[in-house]
Amino acid sequence: MAMRDIRVTGDPVLRTVCDPITEIDDRVRTLVEGLLETVDHEGRAGLAANQIGVGLRAFSWNIDGEVGYILNPEIVERSSDLQELGDEGCLSVPGLWYPCERPSYSKAVGTDLDGAEVVIEGEEIWARLINHEVDHLDGKLYLDRLARDVRKRAMRELRESLEG
Repeated sequence: MAMRDIRVTGDPVLRTVCDPITEIDDRVRTLVEGLLETVDHEGRAGLAANQIGVGLRAFSWNIDGEVGYILNPEIVERSSDLQELGDEGCLSVPGLWYPCERPSYSKAVGTDLDGAEVVIEGEEIWARLINHEVDHLDGKLYLDRLARDVRKRAMRELRESLEG
């Protein structure tokens, strides 16, 4: 399978809540293959299914040399304390990075293609990844989480980038 095209801001699939995966079939296997192939490139930390046009609850990651995936992830734990504002970016909002608050720790539980439990958890980049990708599956972009003044600037810069 080849690397899949990334859907960008403005595509309605990015604003649609993804459906749970209820059956592991060839479509889901192909989705996982596409997620893993597409995320396994330098500069890519995570990729949600809807970012490649599939409205199912799955995402992949590529952090510190570890590439993996999770089906039907649910965030089961997150800290109430926030990590210091760090710039966040998104493959679906190319070239634009803004400070976005995220929990300093998060834990998600889901399954793999064989139905075995998958647990991903961590601080800093792992916490950011988990929340960012689950937001995608819920039809949200990180731009929705920006402070009001930053969001206003981000939307202006996004419009300018799409026009140019």
